[in-house]
Amino acid sequence: MADNAVLARNVDGAPISDICSQTVAFSHYNHFSAQLPVDASGALVAGGIKEQAQQCFENLKTIIEGIDRKLEDTVRVSIFLKDMDDLCAVNEVYRTFYTDYLPTRTVVAVDALPLEGALLQVDAVLSHGLGTIPNEPQADDLIILARNTDKAPQCKNATQTCAFSHYNNISTQLPVDPATGELVEGGVKEQLAQCLRNVKNIVESIDVPIDDLVKVTVFLKDISKIDEVNEVYKTYFPDSGIARTVGYYPARSVVEVKGLPRGAQVAVECVCSHGDGTPPQAVEDRHGLIIEPSNTDRAFRCPNTTQSVAFSHYNNISGQLPVDATGAIVAGGAAEQTEQCLANIKAIVENVDHKLEDVVKVNIYLADMSALADVDAAYRKFFPEGTPARRVVGVANNPKGAIVEIDAVVSNAEGTPPIV
Repeated sequence: MADNAVLARNVDGAPISDICSQTVAFSHYNHFSAQLPVDASGALVAGGIKEQAQQCFENLKTIIEGIDRKLEDTVRVSIFLKDMDDLCAVNEVYRTFYTDYLPTRTVVAVDALPLEGALLQVDAVLSHGLGTIPNEPQADDLIILARNTDKAPQCKNATQTCAFSHYNNISTQLPVDPATGELVEGGVKEQLAQCLRNVKNIVESIDVPIDDLVKVTVFLKDISKIDEVNEVYKTYFPDSGIARTVGYYPARSVVEVKGLPRGAQVAVECVCSHGDGTPPQAVEDRHGLIIEPSNTDRAFRCPNTTQSVAFSHYNNISGQLPVDATGAIVAGGAAEQTEQCLANIKAIVENVDHKLEDVVKVNIYLADMSALADVDAAYRKFFPEGTPARRVVGVANNPKGAIVEIDAVVSNAEGTPPIV
């Protein structure tokens, strides 16, 4: 039987890097590297935020069309701004690319980007109906199910949830009360509770329980509030009796950001399993897949997250800090911390009988962008071929005062078994 294979690709007409691939497909998804506002030569485009946004989306479009896909195959777009005040201008450009169909979306402001003068960077997740079985393309007729519910805030520039094959991508939820359209009163606790209520209402509107989330990213204005985040978080996870029995938590990353839309203090991005698949998959081929959470003592175990959560053909890896198995930050600077983060990811991946060559996307949150060269030098030791797609954003602080935090998405060729 033929198996899906990791398919890393670069196309002409968009910037090519020697440390990451423009896009990495596995099974029914493509994961894109973050695109900066540079032309194919790597030069920053002239102009302001609109010109830079235009270039970022042109780069995405060039890559998408270069692998024989189209913009309508996008299931998520993530936009990282230097200044949240630029969002209206970016939205104007965005809607010239996504005119009718709207994918799910994440928008945050960050402290730094990996290019001097860049005002934003953009990455994406795309459907890939052909799959990645070498020389045996599939029918390419699976559809994206884009859906909204009145029980959560609706956005004119994004869809609340886009399902494709066995995954749902949920737009990042702000602490907005859908009944009033306003931010809820209170601090981080009250705002996070509203974000999670919105997430729960969205997934339940498509007949999915909140315990089917496989990855959560919490964007937080002030990382010192993480204990308040955890206090609220554990009132939502685990939710069902079954999940409480096994103590299930989704994989999770907590990322400090400079700003969020509408001045929110916290926002929540989610990826959800979708065991029913999307049409025209046959019911007998798609129903009853299980979530497989895994932890290993070879990496630090956090009480509010699972290290690796597999569903169908992907593993989702929690944000890894540069800590040893006891939870202590390792000695050294950015290079040593990067090596420890990636050593943790390697241990987690190997614990589920996979290898680093199975990684399709890496997200790096860096508290000192001037140390990026040191990070890259350490990174190359683990990914010498530069295969995974990659995102690097600058943050003011990471949990535990770390210089770097890294999470990842890993292919899972064997899939996860159905309920028997």
